[in-house]
Amino acid sequence: MFLELFYGLREYGVSVTLQEYFAFIRAVEMGVAEFDLDKFYYLARASLCSDERHIDRFDRVFAAWIERAQALKDPLVEVDEDWLKSIGGRHFTEEEKRLIEEMGGFAELMKTLQERLKEQEGRHEGGSKWMGTRGTSPFGAYGYNPSGVRVGQDSSRHRRAAKVWDKRSFRDFDDGVEIGTRQMKLALRRLRRFTREGAQDELDLDGTIANTARNAGFLEIAHRPERKNRVKVLLLLDVGGSMDDHVDLVQQLFSAARSEFSQLETFYFHNCVYERVWRGNGIHRTGMTSTDELIRTYGQDYRVVFVGDASMSPYEITESGGSVEHWNEVAGSVWMQKILRRWERAAWINPVPEQNWRYTPSIGLIFRLMNARMMPLTLAGLDAATAELRK
Repeated sequence: MFLELFYGLREYGVSVTLQEYFAFIRAVEMGVAEFDLDKFYYLARASLCSDERHIDRFDRVFAAWIERAQALKDPLVEVDEDWLKSIGGRHFTEEEKRLIEEMGGFAELMKTLQERLKEQEGRHEGGSKWMGTRGTSPFGAYGYNPSGVRVGQDSSRHRRAAKVWDKRSFRDFDDGVEIGTRQMKLALRRLRRFTREGAQDELDLDGTIANTARNAGFLEIAHRPERKNRVKVLLLLDVGGSMDDHVDLVQQLFSAARSEFSQLETFYFHNCVYERVWRGNGIHRTGMTSTDELIRTYGQDYRVVFVGDASMSPYEITESGGSVEHWNEVAGSVWMQKILRRWERAAWINPVPEQNWRYTPSIGLIFRLMNARMMPLTLAGLDAATAELRK
């Protein structure tokens, strides 16, 4: 039976190994889950899902698997009532047990739920018997009952459910979805490299303990050079036009990058990089800098990250005078090639979902100019970008 769960996880993209599976089996045999479904779920997740990005996938597979497993045999048919009460006593407070008893006990609650599922033929709202919403039935969502089974509600309201089905709390960790600032920070952190440099101004705790021990207990403080993040990042952000649809997401990325990299230089461009970039936006762009000066100023040890949807007229990339804002003497593709010759470690982050890239010719042009180093603004995309920039 457990093999079905193992193969289901592998098929759905959760990278569980045979070693992890056998460890899970041994834990089950040792009684770690204690015949408790919640404990069994957390044991299975801790054993079989080692990547937090795949927790939502695990939840989906586990929910489908446990539903099939429970359908094979009613677990309440041959359960001794006294044993059931003793198990319930370990998981509910005295008040909760009293309220459940008012419903006829936990076993009666589960039995009644099965009967309702067989008999109910349609949707109900505001009632006291059927499984529905906004009523007083013990089965459903968004209503009230002293004790019951919550079905389909996104979160708890009265904290009184005796059982909760299909709770999925980690959807934002999936590596295929758009992400928030916290997840961006975690992804960008993989790029950071630290080195010892500078004055001896950081306490060396291990060295202090060792020195003090050698001195028979007399304190001798040891110092060491401070660890500093030495990754240098040049961030080039596309602004205006179609990028207005992605402002919130790009702001989160910018916030994450600014907190993670002490040596971060930020410039803006519109659609494609031409002969000038700038520091500040507004009615009058400030800090205007020629792209040639940019190339001369920042060394080859910088990593360059473009952030933009690459959605524009193809002429803005391929032709002189193609820019929508001014007459550019040199085509955008030429400037892109100059930048990439200067900084070999570069990546383009695109907030447009990857499945839509093929519908916009200009995205294909930028993709080829970047030698396929264009990644979507998802956790998996940032992972791929940081891997590229570490080379």
